[in-house]
Amino acid sequence: MSAPTYEPQPQRSGMATALAAGAIVVLLCANIYLYVQIDHLRGDLTDAQATLKAQGAELGSLRETSSVSAAAQSQHVDALKAELAEEQKSARTMSSQAKAEALAHADQLNKQIEAAQAKMQAETAAEIGSVKQAADTANNKIADVSTDVGTVKTNLASTNADLQKTIADLKSAKGDLGVQSGLIATNGTELAALRKLGERNYFEFKLGKPKKKEYTKVGDIQVQLKDTDPKKNKYTLEVMADDKVTEKKDRSINEPVQFYTGRATQPYELVVNQVQKNVIVGYLSTPKVQTSR
Repeated sequence: MSAPTYEPQPQRSGMATALAAGAIVVLLCANIYLYVQIDHLRGDLTDAQATLKAQGAELGSLRETSSVSAAAQSQHVDALKAELAEEQKSARTMSSQAKAEALAHADQLNKQIEAAQAKMQAETAAEIGSVKQAADTANNKIADVSTDVGTVKTNLASTNADLQKTIADLKSAKGDLGVQSGLIATNGTELAALRKLGERNYFEFKLGKPKKKEYTKVGDIQVQLKDTDPKKNKYTLEVMADDKVTEKKDRSINEPVQFYTGRATQPYELVVNQVQKNVIVGYLSTPKVQTSR
């Protein structure tokens, strides 16, 4: 027989609860953000490396082209030099006027040789300078992306270190049935760390005292708050599981309240972290493996 479900009216949480909830949201968002950043930066690094490879291929092509151009220019210069030598040789056997004309022509050829050599050197230097600038730009981009990846990895390691410290600070306790409990969370940050471990299922609740004898569904069980004593951090409640009702009287905060169900061989654990007037806040911990006893 299943009792009707009662959902308590939202209650104003204390500052400590707000801070704990904020801290865990920030921690989880930081993890997600950092993983996404690393993925994007890895993509940028791959693109930069591809660009650098393409620039290297272009540099090789330009060097080959430059070599061909330089060879052609060199052949042209050699031809001019040969023509100059021939003119100078002929000038020695010519008349004064013809010799003057030959020398003038030789001087013109010499200027053409100098101009051709200067042009060849300038074009080669410009081509190599352009490719070198592109390669330097790609190298700088790779260096920047590598630095960003390193920074994100450092931040991620710091975030994970905080999470590991939170897990290390968790304590275990013996439950009210005398069974040694696992790790107990006393706030939202620690509960998030337990979820990260993935060893059990966790269901948070904020339970108010009903005006009628009604039960509230938490996970796969139902709970009814009977009484609270905020000054002593004590509370009394009833647990309904497998159509059986069990009273847990005068329990304390952060104490594992244990009970068995027909769904698992390990006990369920209910932990209350806050006791307010007619309100309790906590979580239900259940085994991952659900089998018949």
